[in-house]
Amino acid sequence: MRFSMLISLIRPIGPVVIGISLGFTLSLLSVTWVEEPCDTDSKNADEVVLAQEGNLKGARRPNSISTGNAENGDTEEDFEPRIVPYKPVKQSQPKKVFRAKYISTELGIRERLFVGVLTSKNTINTLGVAVNRTISHHLDTVVFFTGTRNRKIPHGMFVVTHGDERLIWNMFQTVRYVLEHHVAEYDWFYFVQDDTYVEADRVKTLVGHLSMDRALYMGSPEEFIGGETEGRYCLGGFGYLLSRTLLLRLKPFLENCRNDILSARPDEWLGRCVIDYGDTNCVDEYEGLQYYHFEMGKNSDPSKEDSLNFQNALTVHPVSDPEQMYRLHKHFTEIELERTYREIEKLQAEIKNISEVAIDGNRSAHWPIGINPPFDPKTRFEVLRWDYFTEEQVYSCADGSPKCELRGIDKADVTDIIETAMGELNRKYKPVLHLKKQQLINGYRRFDPTRGMEYTLDLQLEVVTQKGRGRSITKRVHLVRPLSQIEIIPMPYVTEATRVHIILPMTVHDREYVNQFLEVYAANFFETSENAILTFLFIYDPFEAQQVSQNDIFGDVKAKINAYERKYPVVKIPWISVKTEAPSQIKIMDIISKKHPVDTLFFVASVNTNVNSEFLNRCRMNSINNWQVFFPIHFQDYNPDVAYPSQPPPATVDLVKDAGHFDRSVFDEACFYNSDYMATRTRMASDVQENEEILETLDVYDMFIKYSNLHVFRAVEPALHQKYRYQVCNPRLSEEIYHRCVQSNLEGLGSRSQLAMLLFEQEQGNST
Repeated sequence: MRFSMLISLIRPIGPVVIGISLGFTLSLLSVTWVEEPCDTDSKNADEVVLAQEGNLKGARRPNSISTGNAENGDTEEDFEPRIVPYKPVKQSQPKKVFRAKYISTELGIRERLFVGVLTSKNTINTLGVAVNRTISHHLDTVVFFTGTRNRKIPHGMFVVTHGDERLIWNMFQTVRYVLEHHVAEYDWFYFVQDDTYVEADRVKTLVGHLSMDRALYMGSPEEFIGGETEGRYCLGGFGYLLSRTLLLRLKPFLENCRNDILSARPDEWLGRCVIDYGDTNCVDEYEGLQYYHFEMGKNSDPSKEDSLNFQNALTVHPVSDPEQMYRLHKHFTEIELERTYREIEKLQAEIKNISEVAIDGNRSAHWPIGINPPFDPKTRFEVLRWDYFTEEQVYSCADGSPKCELRGIDKADVTDIIETAMGELNRKYKPVLHLKKQQLINGYRRFDPTRGMEYTLDLQLEVVTQKGRGRSITKRVHLVRPLSQIEIIPMPYVTEATRVHIILPMTVHDREYVNQFLEVYAANFFETSENAILTFLFIYDPFEAQQVSQNDIFGDVKAKINAYERKYPVVKIPWISVKTEAPSQIKIMDIISKKHPVDTLFFVASVNTNVNSEFLNRCRMNSINNWQVFFPIHFQDYNPDVAYPSQPPPATVDLVKDAGHFDRSVFDEACFYNSDYMATRTRMASDVQENEEILETLDVYDMFIKYSNLHVFRAVEPALHQKYRYQVCNPRLSEEIYHRCVQSNLEGLGSRSQLAMLLFEQEQGNST
């Protein structure tokens, strides 16, 4: 009985006791399975640690106990760990990776078509110019090859001269020039004579459908006359197309062709070379694409030719004179224009038919069909503004005036759009009705960046029926002048490493602002070793120049310059002194230009300008030698008394509309190369001889606009910041320059709302 009671008491704790017993037993057994190091004296302690790491046994078991060396009396407390010093792996210098200047070079992307025109000394100024005018604006690269030429090259033509009038030699030199300079850049090479009219767009279309890896010799096939050469060559008069693959195949054998092949005609010589060493014959059809050409008869009139070969021709030969070349160009341009209109009408009909089965029906086809839908504003701040106009005035002006005269390009735009509207209305209602414009009642226009310029016209019209009855009606019409095809204009390569010569003209009125200019300039450039040179230009009037020895008005400024040169020993700040009554920009730059090399990049600054590295980089990027000049529009602070009445102005001014504005009336700051200035100044020389006052009536901006072919880039520049200052306008300069100076002073006082508030407060004060 007692035994059964004992069992009943032990039974609940039995599993616990058994579990603890098994746990102790297994832990004691596991001690014998773990290999513990027995000899860990100071000599081999590091080796043991490293060995354990190598065998992945460096982590001690939770139940293992390190007893050390019992014989030496070492205990756990006497153990001193040793730190193995870290020895970094010496990295080899990475190899410098060559990166191409352009991504197209790195990816191996080539241009599609190179065109070479074979001309001569006698025809380059006549037929050569005609060819250039008819194809150069359709093709990217057109090069003219001639044996000899006159000293003066026609404008806008790239001419390569071989120095010999022998026809075969010139053909050999032309092919060699292409292989040396352009074979790696283009896929197709098209050669044509200057007495051949080329429909450039059709040649581009043909090339666009040909496989670039084919060895192709395409043109007008012709049989060889006499000799043992089999096959056909391409007649040079109608032009011929060579693939890059074929030219590369000929390259090793070009000298053999020159020495071994005898021929009187250059096209026949090239054909023999292509057949012998390129194993390729001339073809006029390839992969379903036809090379159409037409032989022009004497005294032929292009407008009367109606054959299919003529209408589809890529080339027409021979052309006797430039006038016939221009007539051909006019005729083929009209053909392409008619085809384009037919294709547009066909596409519009297809879009209209497809929209019938759309969910929204015809509403899914926006007017005009094929043009992007109007811009959909998401908020009220994105709503596009409509500008109101009449035939004489427009009610939105660039200077902010509520109304101004409609003139210039705006006048031509309104006249053209009204004529277009009347033409479309008469085409729609003829012959039932004839419409005549009486007047434009209302006109509205806005620029939609997604589709173009939109117009809404309310026209008062006189409607005349076929029976002669007439009445006056009002008709509203909508028109869209769509954006044309957007093209990426290639720009020359420029870098941010160019040294900038900063020219700072100074008059007596600028002296008090020099300290602030130099402080900002020193912090931004002297202390950062920016690649720029500052040059002061001190402008004296005749009276001030006479007093220089006794009282130099710029003496304090020169002393300040010397102080900065002592503070920054590596910095030199040159200055130039000029005596003049009317300090015009052109006269000043004439002096500066003569003292600097041709490749100098100038930045003409103002003493109020806070110049920084960000702007200088944009000056370097936007000024391109022989291509573009840059006239930035600086941000001008408003008068602090107007912008911040009854409170001190902030230390730093943000570029917001209540703090200042971009001063479009000032053209003082400019970035341009000395070579561009000198070239433009040379073109101006003849006008200066007739009227020397032109040097004072024009500034540098006007000079580049009137006398150069450069791009004049003018844009707002947030990095160019000027504090408020009342400009002293010189009445000795031209009326326009003086007016711009006065306008700048007036606009720089404050915003319209700030000035209106001042007037309101003044009226309130007067009334009380």
